[in-house]
Amino acid sequence: MSVQDVIAQTIEEITPDLIELRRDLHAFPELSWQEHRTTDVVVAQVEKLGLRYERLDIGTGLTADVGPAEGPIVALRADLDALPVLDATQDPWRSRQPGIAHACGHDVHISALVGAAHALTRAHEEHGLPVRVRLLFQPAEEVMPGGALRVLREGALQGVARIYALHCDPSLDVGQVGLREGPITGASDHVHVVLSGRGGHTSRPHLTEDLTYALGSLITQMPAVLSRRFDPRAGVSLVWGQVAAGNAANVIPSVGELTGTLRMLDSAAWHDAERFVRGLIADIIEPFGVTAEITYTRGVPPVVNDFAATQSLRQAVTETLGVKGAASTPQSLGGEDFAWYLEAIPGAMGRLGTRTPDGPTYDLHQGNLRVDEQAISVGARVLAGVAARPLDA
Repeated sequence: MSVQDVIAQTIEEITPDLIELRRDLHAFPELSWQEHRTTDVVVAQVEKLGLRYERLDIGTGLTADVGPAEGPIVALRADLDALPVLDATQDPWRSRQPGIAHACGHDVHISALVGAAHALTRAHEEHGLPVRVRLLFQPAEEVMPGGALRVLREGALQGVARIYALHCDPSLDVGQVGLREGPITGASDHVHVVLSGRGGHTSRPHLTEDLTYALGSLITQMPAVLSRRFDPRAGVSLVWGQVAAGNAANVIPSVGELTGTLRMLDSAAWHDAERFVRGLIADIIEPFGVTAEITYTRGVPPVVNDFAATQSLRQAVTETLGVKGAASTPQSLGGEDFAWYLEAIPGAMGRLGTRTPDGPTYDLHQGNLRVDEQAISVGARVLAGVAARPLDA
C-alpha cells in the first residue's frame, strides 16, 4: 500500500474511536488557559502511539513529533479551548460544564489531529515519512491576542518550515474543504472607551459637558469616518456591542462607556488602525469638553495563506476527497490566532465542512452548533495527507 492508502485505511479503522474521543471532549470543555483535562486526554493518545512529546510551559497544550529525527519539519495545529457559551443541544454528549461549550468545533479539530497522528505514525513505520511532522495542540485560541503568541515565544515552532490547520465551517457540507490563497480571515481588535465629564441636570445642558451626546456622536461618527480614512478595499468595520451611561431620564451622567470590535481585511490597515482610532476619538469628542480613556486591545492580524502551502493543501484535499472536495471560500472578518504563525512561517488554513448535506446550517459561537461527525475522519485524512507530502511536491 502507498502512504496515502495507509493513511486512509488507518483512519477508517479508528473513526469510531475518534468520534468517541470527540464526544468525550465535547462533554468536558475547558476555557482558554484552563485546558488541563483536555491536555491530559491528548497526552494519553500520543503516549499510546509512543511519540516524542513536550508539554508547553504555558501550563496547557503540547507538541508531539512523528517521523524522522532529522530533516524538514511540517507542523499541524489544533486548538484546545472552548467558549463561555451554554450548550443548547440535547445530545447525550452535551457539555457537563455549565456555561461552557465547544461552540466553535475545537473538539473536532483535536480529534482530527489525533486521527492524523495515528495515521502518520503507521505510515512512517511502514514507509518512512519524507518530513518530520510536529503535532501542535495549542491552548487559548479564543482570547485575544491568542495562545499562538505564547507558543511562538516558547520556541515550539523553531525549525518548522511550514504549518497547516483546518477550522470547522458549518456552511460547507461534510466532505468539502474551503480553500483560499492569500487572506482568508480578518483582523480583529477590541476598543473600549470610557468618557468622563461634568454632569448635571438635563434642564441645564449648557452648564454641563453633555457626555451622553458625546457618546452618541462616537457611536455614529466613528464607523462613518473610519470608512473615509481607510482604503475601502481594507473592509474596515467598527461595530459597537456595548453602551452604558446614566440611570435617570433627567440627569446628564458624568461617566459613560462604549465597547466594540474593529475588524478589517487588510494587514497594512490593521497595523495603522490603533493610531487612527485614538486620533479620531479625540477629534470627535473635542467640542464636548469631555475626556476619553481608551483601551485598545490589539487582537490578531488576518490569516494570510501562503501560495505554495495552499497548493499543497489543495492537492491533499483533491487526493483525499476528489476534485469536488476542494471548495472556494471567501475571506471573512472573523479573527483567528493562526495568523501569528503565518506571520512567522509559511502555511495555510482550510475550512472543514461540518454540515450534513441537505441538513440545517448552524453558526459558530452559538450554543446550538451541531456537526456531522464524519468531518472528523475527513479532517484527519486531509491533515495527514498534506503532512505526508514532500515539501517540494
